[in-house]
Amino acid sequence: MSDPEKSFVTYQKVENEYFSKRGLKKYAGVWSLWALGVGAVISGDFSGWNLGIQYSGFGGYLLAMFIVTVMYLGLCYSIAEMSPALPHTGGAYSFGRTAMGVWGGFLTGLAENMEYVVTTAVVVYFMGAFLTDIFETPDSFRPVWWAVMYIIFIGINIWGVEATFRFTVIITLLALAILIVFYCGVIFSGKFDFDLTMNIEPDPGNSKWLPFGFNGVALALPYAMWLYLAIEQLPLAAEEATDVKKDMPKGIILGLVTLIVTGLGVVFLNVGIGGGAKYFGGETEDPLLEGYKVVFGEGPATKFLGLLAVAGLIASFHTIIFAYGRNIYSLSRAGYFPKWLSVTGEKRKTPHVALLSGGVVGFLILLAMFFSGGPDAAFGKTILSMAVFGAVIAYAMQCLAFIILRVKHPNIERPYRSPLGIPGAVIALTISVATLYFLFLIEENLYGVVGMTVWFLVGIVYFAAYGRHRLVLSPEEEFAFKQNS
Repeated sequence: MSDPEKSFVTYQKVENEYFSKRGLKKYAGVWSLWALGVGAVISGDFSGWNLGIQYSGFGGYLLAMFIVTVMYLGLCYSIAEMSPALPHTGGAYSFGRTAMGVWGGFLTGLAENMEYVVTTAVVVYFMGAFLTDIFETPDSFRPVWWAVMYIIFIGINIWGVEATFRFTVIITLLALAILIVFYCGVIFSGKFDFDLTMNIEPDPGNSKWLPFGFNGVALALPYAMWLYLAIEQLPLAAEEATDVKKDMPKGIILGLVTLIVTGLGVVFLNVGIGGGAKYFGGETEDPLLEGYKVVFGEGPATKFLGLLAVAGLIASFHTIIFAYGRNIYSLSRAGYFPKWLSVTGEKRKTPHVALLSGGVVGFLILLAMFFSGGPDAAFGKTILSMAVFGAVIAYAMQCLAFIILRVKHPNIERPYRSPLGIPGAVIALTISVATLYFLFLIEENLYGVVGMTVWFLVGIVYFAAYGRHRLVLSPEEEFAFKQNS
């Protein structure tokens, strides 16, 4: 069967049994979706976000936060419109496929796949840092923490969609409670001092507010993204939502608003205590835990709070495992990735093969980096930049898809319309591309970003030589055929 867009691809015929072995179960309502979005990102308030302050200073970081917030507003409103209009598990791949053909779909899906697989590795790396600090285990023990976390939370995701979403709601609420305890502790202890936010010595000619000028703001953008990265995963739950047309836009926008509030709170309050911007701007891998020590001291209570704080990291780890599982599942079901990756269990209807394979890749990336250099501040920064690499490509492709769908397919039923429209998508697209460029300017992270570039190019070669000849008319492909025929 030839593709009507003449993209030099081939579709294979499959029996009805093919899709019966690749079924999902509906469960998620608006609050489950909200928890999925917030939970995926909430770890960014616990660690990782702070690594950009060393480049920008506090004032520059706030400006970087403003820029990425504008980007995520444009992106999230765009996907809030596209997801109920194209309600498929493929999410970003589905948007790109309908708007830009099979190559657009593959490139979008591949970038998102890289983002989520690496993001789980980033989050579990920071989980290992927290647990190493709390239990005082040697650095050589970190791979054990990583392996245990992967096994537990891939297992919960395989157990069933009900268990996944129920756990997501609980762990997300717990993570928010831990943040509120921190906020209240800083405010009522009297430890906050605004002068501490400005204790980075500026370069000659610059102010304490922007100690490294606007160049520092640019370099901080990838790290400011960590306060929001992965909120865009919600469309991957489209086929498991009970009312995707009504609940998906609400879940996305409510989640983004929640993250704007929590992100501002943690940046202001964490940097204004203890060692201030100079310390929290890059000298620690676990800023929230260090903040607890400043506010509550070094006793057992702080260790207990620190252990509870791991809930924030668990929330993101658990939910992003869900995301890469659905991403691999949808691309495999349509033949872009090997088809065996999309098989689901007969009883639980979860993509167990996709969940396991993504976890193995993430764990191997961590091991390769660990044994080549060991854990340090550069490790965390580098792997975080690798996740951002995939994210900004996926964001740019989704914004482009939104613009094309608005222009070329105005008659698609849109239960929700973005109030920011095409201008919002254009702004988000521009910031995404600029951030991708800035990633290559951070020298200490360059080898990780170059490695991601190679991974992306290998994926393109695979699809050009092999994958494009083995596609299947999945729901995403059927929808795209109808719109483009």
